[in-house]
Amino acid sequence: MKIFNSLSSTKEELISINKDKINLYVCGMTVYDDCHIGHARTFLTFDLFVRFFSFLGYEVNYIRNITDIEDKIIDKALIEKVKFSEISNRFIISMNEDFKRLSLLPPNNEPKASDHISEILEMIETLESKNYAYSVEGGDVYFDINSYEDYGKLSKRNLNELDAGVRIEVDKLKNDPNDFVLWKKTSEEPNWDSKWGRGRPGWHIECSAMSKKFLGENFDIHGGGLDLKFPHHENEIAQSECCSGKNFANYWMHVAPLNVNGKKMSKSLNNFITIKKVLEEFHPEVMRMFFYLTHYRKPINFTANSINEAKNILDKLYESLRDTDFTDTKIDLDYKNKFEEALKDDFNTPKAIKILQELVPKINKTKSSEEMEVLKFSLRELSQAIGLLNDTVENYFKYSLPNDISEDEIARYVLERNDARLNKDFQKADDIRDQLLEKGVVLEDEADKTSWVRKKSKKADKNST
Repeated sequence: MKIFNSLSSTKEELISINKDKINLYVCGMTVYDDCHIGHARTFLTFDLFVRFFSFLGYEVNYIRNITDIEDKIIDKALIEKVKFSEISNRFIISMNEDFKRLSLLPPNNEPKASDHISEILEMIETLESKNYAYSVEGGDVYFDINSYEDYGKLSKRNLNELDAGVRIEVDKLKNDPNDFVLWKKTSEEPNWDSKWGRGRPGWHIECSAMSKKFLGENFDIHGGGLDLKFPHHENEIAQSECCSGKNFANYWMHVAPLNVNGKKMSKSLNNFITIKKVLEEFHPEVMRMFFYLTHYRKPINFTANSINEAKNILDKLYESLRDTDFTDTKIDLDYKNKFEEALKDDFNTPKAIKILQELVPKINKTKSSEEMEVLKFSLRELSQAIGLLNDTVENYFKYSLPNDISEDEIARYVLERNDARLNKDFQKADDIRDQLLEKGVVLEDEADKTSWVRKKSKKADKNST
């Protein structure tokens, strides 16, 4: 299997440190607000990785941290006049609700920064003792980027060309304007005791300490959103490798950004879309399908058309499994091999989805019940390997009913319409169909059976918080 390593900027053969086991660390949420669809892309992508590694027979040790010490959390707590932990706990609950609805596999461990202050302090003290870190007047501790000759190897940035970067505070006491904080002295909550006085850790050191605790000083894969590549991941590499003297992570994987209607998502542009908002209207697997239609390393654009295209594709996959009772059967090895081959090529999900789509017309055309059972079973098994087709057909098509109508009411409408059709009162039958359509319910007639689905929306990209 080949994956793209951001460190070498090439596809490389995946060779794990321990055979048949993969240690994976992903930078998780900073919990100061509800999760948005950009977060969904990152975490659904790594969920795909974990699922497919497991499908191939790997044991995956998946660590995804929670950043609960950060300026934005503290600022929100000051504005609301509550403890910082009240803010972080509120949005941890919100995050867990979103991730559960998206059917994200839980990580093996989900450490919080605030629970690992001792490990963080130990790492900072080691860096200082090895002359990679220094303290300044007032008690702040900084990492000296000039002490690490490989600084910039992930982001391919030259030390002489660096700017002060995201989250790097300009401080005249620093040796270099790009040196980054490891420990910030403060009497403001939250703070902890240290040899430099009461304070709190910098953002970058948190992940280094937690990944070391749960995966060791050298592990297989480290990942996150592309926006974390610099300075966060670059700084993680510097402080971790200077502390241990070892290679930090063997492979680095980054997920490209998401735009909304061609623009960067932001509250100021009124195009900030939360996971909760999208799930009001679309089944969670539609969001997963939407992301799979674009390779994870390519930017993606969220629009009404693009999310509805994903729904249409998923509709057809689910429709092909209607009225199916699965029994023990075999998988089509040709399709299984093609599907695996696509995903073994750096998780080529667009190609993998096309392979799944190829099964649909074959299912519809075959007259052999035995062949149909194998094809349907293959479609379900391969789809479930990447988190699709895990719901029942009925539940999928009835997802998110309009608030002004219940399933029982729809059933009564359908019975009334069937009676009208039986009595050849086609005008009444059409009127009932139109009434349901106005309520967001689409009737589908097939032979002597009538089913219904939720009406498609054209406003997905206009819903914002």
